[in-house]
Amino acid sequence: MDEQPSQTTTHLTPDPVESAEAGGRREGARAQRALRAVALDLGPLRESREFRLLFTGQAVSFFGSMMTFVALPWQVYSLTGSPLAVGLLGVAEFVPLFVMAFVGGALADAVDRRRMVRATEALLALGTLLLVFNSLLAEPRVWVLFLCAALFAALNGLQRPSLDALLPRLVRSELLPAAVALRSLGATISMIGGPALGGLLVATLGPAITYSIDFVTFAASLAALWAMRATPPPAGADRASLRSVFEGLRYARSRPELLGTYLVDINAMFFGMPMALFPAVAEGFGGASVGLLYAAPAFGAMCVTLTSGWAKRVNRHGLCVALAAGCWGLAIIGFGLAGQLWLALLCLVLAGAADMVSGLFRSIIWNQTIPDHLRGRLAGVEMVSYTTGPLLGNAESGLAASLFGVRASVVSGGVLCVAGTVLLSLLLPQLIRYDGREGLARKRAEEEARTTGGAV
Repeated sequence: MDEQPSQTTTHLTPDPVESAEAGGRREGARAQRALRAVALDLGPLRESREFRLLFTGQAVSFFGSMMTFVALPWQVYSLTGSPLAVGLLGVAEFVPLFVMAFVGGALADAVDRRRMVRATEALLALGTLLLVFNSLLAEPRVWVLFLCAALFAALNGLQRPSLDALLPRLVRSELLPAAVALRSLGATISMIGGPALGGLLVATLGPAITYSIDFVTFAASLAALWAMRATPPPAGADRASLRSVFEGLRYARSRPELLGTYLVDINAMFFGMPMALFPAVAEGFGGASVGLLYAAPAFGAMCVTLTSGWAKRVNRHGLCVALAAGCWGLAIIGFGLAGQLWLALLCLVLAGAADMVSGLFRSIIWNQTIPDHLRGRLAGVEMVSYTTGPLLGNAESGLAASLFGVRASVVSGGVLCVAGTVLLSLLLPQLIRYDGREGLARKRAEEEARTTGGAV
């Protein structure tokens, strides 16, 4: 039987079988377009060798760091039995991080950023080795744990501005949203697997094994950083000095939408950060659940990054930051009220998704609109903003839990987070009105004016 279609039309309407097939093809094409619209953009990995190296090395190293992120507070709680002591880890970290973030920002605009990341990565590995030795003692010293926490904070303060400032040098500005999402994906996978594995290992094999694995993962990051090409400072870079630090602060103050991203995130994390309470909360659900509690927000963040293709078509970045911060607060309220483990984990997943949306658009604002010669110093300011809230928030939640109970601490923090976000949105209308296209045009004009010696 001839399978070729006849040349003679025998019906005034299309053949129903052919119509269904054509409709199916159209539906399939629409589904593919919809999938491409939200799918993660892999363009930066395909286009940039340097970004591939940085992405791979940092993903492996961060996985190990997330194991220590769980093991260290777990060990403090197991040695002291005090949620307040766990919260005070944030206080120990705050001052060195606050100071060194500004130093690291100034250095990131004055020296080779890759070399800066490599040196601090090696020192972080040595700090992890100190945790291993302390854990092998018959009676581990709590003060060593606090010392290492402060050391890690200081080194992160030095490293992170250079690490953040590297990104705009490795990919085109059009690919920055995709690069931010990819880097967030690597981080969130580590924040899921690292805490889950770290919680299991520290509860079964002990902290020494957990810290040892973290130490080994630094090798991947150092190898990748060694293979990357040098990234010298921008032409005409300012020397690292107190004056250059204040120049960065003045620029941040001149941009209300930047201030808005900082303040909204500080508010959300200070009042709505319950992580210091996870070891205490886990006692009610079973001790091994502590790793799941730490991993749940990262799972929500990963779901957002895997479907982040839509972000490149959004221009109201500031509005998205504010809405996401409010959703974080609502999810934390739900977590505090949850009486079953599955519901608590679901609320934390939703909280992590909201936080990822906020972080994605904050990073886009920062990376697309800040001139390269100021990128390191502003990265230092950004680091202070997104770490101050969690560090002090953990101390606040631990103090509130010791006075009023764990549940009251979590729920009240979520309520204050939502209220503060609404208030800041009213006080900072420039953040809500911010349009990413205008911000990108401003950056290009500022860099051109600096090159030509003119004024914007």
